[in-house]
Amino acid sequence: MQSAKINSYRDLVVWQKAMDLVDMIYALSRAFPPQEDYRLTGQITRAVVSVPANIAEGQARSTPKDFANFLMMAKGSLNETETLLLVATRQKCLDENQTSVALALTGEISRMLTTLRKRLLARRLD
Repeated sequence: MQSAKINSYRDLVVWQKAMDLVDMIYALSRAFPPQEDYRLTGQITRAVVSVPANIAEGQARSTPKDFANFLMMAKGSLNETETLLLVATRQKCLDENQTSVALALTGEISRMLTTLRKRLLARRLD
């Protein structure tokens, strides 16, 4: 089986899914109360935007090791996003029905980032 040629970070399915998560989080954060604008809303939107941004920046790097490092940063931002979704639920800004799809997507993206990182690091050993 031959893999598709990656010409741009936009060709990476993990980046595409991360962008879907950005859209989802922005939509969910519109339900937050106004007093959260400079607290939870700002923090969760910055964290989620960092996920595809780090994937894109990493893909532009010259070595697989550099790309793998940026994927770890993306995963850190993804975990931050997930935690902030859980905080929003606990603080009653969102209910579990609202966050369940986003939390499932964070899990999927996390697995994809791990797999891509392992493949990049294995490529260094070839």
